[in-house]
Amino acid sequence: MTQQGVRWTAEQVLALAPDAASRKAGSKLAAAGPWSQAGTSDEGTVWGLCKGSGSKPYQTVVDVADSSGPAYKCSCPSRKFPCKHALGLLLLWAGDAGAVPPGQAPDWAEQWLEGRRRRAAERTTRTGAASGATSADPEAARRRAERRAERITAGATELEQRLTDLLRGGLAAAEQAGYGLWEETAARMVDAQAPGLAARVRELGAIPGSGAGWPVRLLEECALLHLLDQGWLRRESLPEGLAATVRSRVGLPGAADGPPVRDRWLALAQYDTSDSRLTTRRIWLHGAESGRTALLLSYGAAGRAPELSLPVGLVFEAEVSAYPGGGQLRAALGRRFTAPAPADVRPPGITPAEAAARYGEALRDDPWLDSYPVTLARVIPTPDGDSWQLADPESGLALPLTPSARSRPGLWRLVALSGGAPVMVFGECGHRGFTPLTAWPADPTGQAVALC
Repeated sequence: MTQQGVRWTAEQVLALAPDAASRKAGSKLAAAGPWSQAGTSDEGTVWGLCKGSGSKPYQTVVDVADSSGPAYKCSCPSRKFPCKHALGLLLLWAGDAGAVPPGQAPDWAEQWLEGRRRRAAERTTRTGAASGATSADPEAARRRAERRAERITAGATELEQRLTDLLRGGLAAAEQAGYGLWEETAARMVDAQAPGLAARVRELGAIPGSGAGWPVRLLEECALLHLLDQGWLRRESLPEGLAATVRSRVGLPGAADGPPVRDRWLALAQYDTSDSRLTTRRIWLHGAESGRTALLLSYGAAGRAPELSLPVGLVFEAEVSAYPGGGQLRAALGRRFTAPAPADVRPPGITPAEAAARYGEALRDDPWLDSYPVTLARVIPTPDGDSWQLADPESGLALPLTPSARSRPGLWRLVALSGGAPVMVFGECGHRGFTPLTAWPADPTGQAVALC
């Protein structure tokens, strides 16, 4: 496979799956039985015909070495990317070299690859033209930005009044009003072109029905929303880094204008979150030389996975540019120089106490931060009553797992990997606890295991 020469592991393939159902269905197709004419090329392409319920087999092809991440094509009707046939083919390729031998790609696979290369060249040309057109009229762009800022200011001012009315009337009124109160307020923030404010308002609507102690949680979230409102209304007096963070939290788009950092980037974790409108994919990266942690965000329409996908545990050389904002880790993936390939790279680990302190330090730059990425060096997953925690065997200190982490199948993969022994775990540490995303065994040559 290109200069890789090394095939992916099953865990790295399954990390690409859009959901648990796809992982299960793809695993069932990881045997040679349903496949025919499977093969792979030195250019990084894997193809094969998979027998389905119809008379014609499904044509499946994967471009593993594509510069923007693995790309997939299958003649099946599934709307998931990758579909179960693409996952099954990659699992077969990863586990059985004899079942997917080197060869010449068939015409239908070559036609798809040629089409991808042609469209990529056209996109590059259009992007360059659009960039030139935007820079040709900076005055018009400035006026548009001013008009949007005025709308957001009006929306933030209205939101402040609504929060004041809520507190004056008492929090019990929020429970009686139901979700409609918050949905209508969120719609007003959308009209004000402040999607970040709208999202936080919608989250308030679920708190009154969230069980015992909800008034305290509602008051805390209202305080954070008030802080964000005031940050926007007084942004001119804030330090530039904090002002950029406020603009980002309110929902103003920013440009990844930081200097490109070329490094060997390890794909630490990848997971999706969805609502009725959008699927958001988060990919965490670790720079082997720079030591930096970067977050890539990509989006897809509701029910469809975003295009950008990177196998967890693989390393690739690329340029990454940071977005503005104090303490912000979001970055944009630029030019890629190598395809993802296995490598002996792990992030440096810290203790649970250091992880909690690091999250606290990050809150100084971004008070609205729910969690912060950290890698725990040596921890053991341990039951804690009805819950679980990651305990440091030396200090005895532990981080509790978040409620969402305790309900995921990844918890049992973590427990099985540990077997009572210390493991290295990457995840997100926040005020609700720790969410494990990827783990490595104590053996330094062991492969990464995706937990999400």
